[in-house]
Amino acid sequence: MSNDRVQLNVRVPKEVVEKLETIVSYYEETTPFGRVYKGDVLADIIDKSYQVMIKQKESRNTKLR
Repeated sequence: MSNDRVQLNVRVPKEVVEKLETIVSYYEETTPFGRVYKGDVLADIIDKSYQVMIKQKESRNTKLR
């Protein structure tokens, strides 16, 4: 992943923010890094989701052949 950063301003429901804060707290409790930032957690979640999506696409393409 590149170190280039882009600011992303989005509006999400309050419940989503509460879930994100819960996930951030979980990351802080379970990783040795200490302070964890919301942006880093979102990037991690998106990266993992993207990897799953790619694997599913590859699996689907293999089945179609």
